Amino acid sequence: MKSNYLVCYDIREPRRLARVYKFMKGKGLHIQYSVFHCRLTWQNLLDMKEKIANLLDESCDDVRIYPLPAEEKVIVMGSGDRIPDGVEIFIE
Repeated sequence: MKSNYLVCYDIREPRRLARVYKFMKGKGLHIQYSVFHCRLTWQNLLDMKEKIANLLDESCDDVRIYPLPAEEKVIVMGSGDRIPDGVEIFIE
């Protein structure tokens, strides 16, 4: 069963940042500068965490993976135009 995750990162060195971005681009939907929406199985999540860990310098880089509740709605305001399939949008 797949679940939704929000992956956010702050990578200090440009070369590592490019590597993490390139990796994440193949795993999820790029919704903001360093934020991706991913729909993953548990095994996909474990694999992704392992691969990201290999790209980081844990002493100065920061990656956060937030599970998203299955029943929650996404609210997009402003110029957000990339919406994941199956997500309902309420624009205020």
